[in-house]
Amino acid sequence: MESVQEVSQELSLAGEKQPEQLQQAAPQELKKGILKKLRGGFFLVLGYLLSPLCWWNDLLFNLPIAYFFGYMCSLLSPKLLLPCSIIGYWLSNIVGILLMQFGSADVFQNEAKERNLKKELLTGLVSSTVYTLVIMVLIQLKILDTPVLFSNG
Repeated sequence: MESVQEVSQELSLAGEKQPEQLQQAAPQELKKGILKKLRGGFFLVLGYLLSPLCWWNDLLFNLPIAYFFGYMCSLLSPKLLLPCSIIGYWLSNIVGILLMQFGSADVFQNEAKERNLKKELLTGLVSSTVYTLVIMVLIQLKILDTPVLFSNG
């Protein structure tokens, strides 16, 4: 009988403390939500700057990153500069798309959902590959002109 009374007293005390705990937890949850939105916004902007959706980003972001990647690979073999620069450019676009996906999930989703990393990576890989293939086709059809860097003469 005493244990039943103890349990009922503990429950009543827990009921009294609960609103106080909720009041303390609310600002922490709000702070977490704001930090999550800020982090998501940062990733969204950074991803946009690296992605193929931003038309002016190549000169300022992607090409220097691609050249640096190619340069680092050319330290192993000088013939790797151009192929690794192309791979670096492609990878910077993939990273941009993935950062946009992660950032937009933080900014626009109110509920915490499980992320499917495989699906997000596959989506980023496919979209960047399609973008690269479209650019290559446009260059082959002479719709886009290539810089002198790629000439054979």
